Amino acid sequence: MSVMRDERLGIYFNVHLVSDSTGETLAGVMRATCAQFDRILPVEHSYFLVRSARQLERVLKEIEAAPGVVMFTLSNLEHRAMLEARCRELSFPCVAVLDPVLDTMSRYLGQELNHRVGASRQLNAEYFQRIDALDFAMYHDDGQQAVDLTRADVILVGVSRTSKTPTSVYLAHRGVKAANVPMVPGVPLPPEVFAKDRALVVGLTISADRLIMIRKNRLAAMKETRAGDYTEEDAVRQEVMAAQKLFEREGWPTIDVSRRSIEETAAAILNLLANHRGGEHRAS
Repeated sequence: MSVMRDERLGIYFNVHLVSDSTGETLAGVMRATCAQFDRILPVEHSYFLVRSARQLERVLKEIEAAPGVVMFTLSNLEHRAMLEARCRELSFPCVAVLDPVLDTMSRYLGQELNHRVGASRQLNAEYFQRIDALDFAMYHDDGQQAVDLTRADVILVGVSRTSKTPTSVYLAHRGVKAANVPMVPGVPLPPEVFAKDRALVVGLTISADRLIMIRKNRLAAMKETRAGDYTEEDAVRQEVMAAQKLFEREGWPTIDVSRRSIEETAAAILNLLANHRGGEHRAS
C-alpha cells in the first residue's frame, strides 16, 4: 500500500470506491470513517455504476496503478469475487462496507439477500435526474465535449489537480450537471466557456505549495518519475497566478480548494448556483 507522509500537511493515501450504484452511500461511509482520524488526506478514486465485467476490468487496472485501500458495494457475486481476488493478489485492503450490517439483518430476519443491483434506489424522477447528471459529469470530464457545455448547470475551471472531477461527481449526486475544464499551459480554453449564454462558471484556486504536494503524490502513486514543469515550483506558481488573473478578468466566482474537502467545495458551489439561478429569475 502506498502511503506518503508530509510533516506539514499529514498522511496521503489512495482510497478506491467501487459501486454498482451512484456510490453515495459508499462515499459517505468512507468520509465518515476518515473523519475519525487526524491529519489524513485521502486521495479519492471513484468508480460508480460498475455493472459489467468489462467495466470492472478497467477499474482493476486503475486500482493496480495507484495502490491503496479498496472499499466497495457490489451486489453481483461474480464481480465481488473478481475484485476481492485481485486485491488479495496485490495485497491491498479490500472492504465490503455494508456486509456487517446486511449479515446481521439477514440473520435477524431469517431471510437471504436478494443481491439485486441498485436495490436501495427507488426508480423515481430524482433518481433518474442524478443518473443523468452523473452521466453528464463523466461525459464532460476534463474538458471533453466542450461543444455541449450549454447543457451544463455549472462549469468548473482550474489547473490540474484542483479536485474538479470528484467535485463534479459529488454535484451529480445532488442532481447538478457539472462539466469541468482544465487549464493547461499554452492551451486556450474552449470558446464555449466564454459564451454569453453559458452556464455559471466557477474558478477553483489552490495554493502553489499545496498543489505541488498533491501533484508529487499523484506521480508517486502512478510510479511516474518524469515530472518536468508539472511539479517544478516556478512553473506551478505561474500556472496558479495565470488562473487567478483569468478568473479576476472574467469576473468568475472563485473557491480556494487548498484546505477544503470535496463536500465543502460542492456546498459552496451549490450556494453560488442557487444565487445565480435566483438572479436569472429576477432578470426575467
